Amino acid sequence: MADKPDTGEILGIPYNFERPSLGRMLSAYWQPGKGMLVKKPFGVGYTLNLASWRSWVLLGVAGALYYQERNSRSEADAEETDVDEPVEVILED
Repeated sequence: MADKPDTGEILGIPYNFERPSLGRMLSAYWQPGKGMLVKKPFGVGYTLNLASWRSWVLLGVAGALYYQERNSRSEADAEETDVDEPVEVILED
């Protein structure tokens, strides 16, 4: 049987299943002069290039949205605990 290749592309999506080294892992996430997305050092697909300012903007926006969602959820939980009063319902015939 023929061995399957450890690296390549399937439908335009890169994959790499070679054992990663520390140098390859570090250099994969920091590639000055490349775009915002670069090939993953291990696995399938793409990852963020931390040498690109666009990646930092994306991480900042994602962090701000997460912070906002988390605060709004805690405020909604606080409002639900305050509404423990009985409710009167009137039905008309």
